[in-house]
Amino acid sequence: MEKSRYQKVKDGERRLDMKTLDMAALFGLAALWGASFLFIRIASPVFGPILTIQGRVTLAAAALIVFLLISGKSLYLKQKWRQYFIIGALNAAIPFTLIATAALYLPASMSAILNSLTPLFTAFVIWGWMKEKLSVRKWLGTVVGVLGVSILVGWSTLPFTKEVMIAVILSVLSTISYGFAGVYAKKSFAGVPALSLAAGQQLGASMLLLPFTFINFPTSTSAITTVAVLSIVGLAIFCTAIAYLLYFHLINNVGPAKTLSVTFLIPVFGMMWGSFFLQEEMTLGMIVGLIVILGSVFLISDVHLKMRFVRKRMQ
Repeated sequence: MEKSRYQKVKDGERRLDMKTLDMAALFGLAALWGASFLFIRIASPVFGPILTIQGRVTLAAAALIVFLLISGKSLYLKQKWRQYFIIGALNAAIPFTLIATAALYLPASMSAILNSLTPLFTAFVIWGWMKEKLSVRKWLGTVVGVLGVSILVGWSTLPFTKEVMIAVILSVLSTISYGFAGVYAKKSFAGVPALSLAAGQQLGASMLLLPFTFINFPTSTSAITTVAVLSIVGLAIFCTAIAYLLYFHLINNVGPAKTLSVTFLIPVFGMMWGSFFLQEEMTLGMIVGLIVILGSVFLISDVHLKMRFVRKRMQ
């Protein structure tokens, strides 16, 4: 039976609403993940990198586990506890701590831009681990990515000190860790719901960091501020727990390929938050470096631009 004109209009409005919600979720996710570099930049000098990340993953794990319990879903802890430790190290404890250490010397905006190299190193991990050949396009993307980092760092107003160079290297190493995490997750968590994986990896990271946190626990609380405490809470609840819920919403609704476009938005928001809240300077080198690095991500990710022309029929 043919739908009435009224029903067709309502269906069209519903599809439009879904597209609007998905677009809002995409920009919301980019804004939250971009803000993580702001919060780390504020909290890390006060609490130290390890305690900052301990707070992030512990609070995030608690929030995600509560959500799992409320939604009646399983954590698969008995079946996957060993794998949660490994993915927790590769996708949270190691990269988060490296980024937090780098944040002692790098502005939030630069950290956000360097983090966008993750797809580049993921492609290399797939090439080395999975023996998947890299196309000419991806090799070109690699060269462009190296050029982008060179422009970002070399054309920067930051002093060219040993600490800054080490911080840049740590930021790049964090993206390599993310690359290994992505491949490991694909091989080891088939059939495990994404939300369970998110909660399990934060729990695993929290357990792994505990010994290091006790060793590096601050001896004085005089430097602790309300802003620093709220930064860790925001980092855990908004930039991790809620961000993961948005991420999985997008994966389910629009698919992984379109969700990947968040990679292009995160450094933009990272620069915006750093400039607005921390008065970080947006230099020409930073903007050019960002454009070149995102160009390399475009090449590495096999993103193809297509123009679609849709002809509307008169009913």
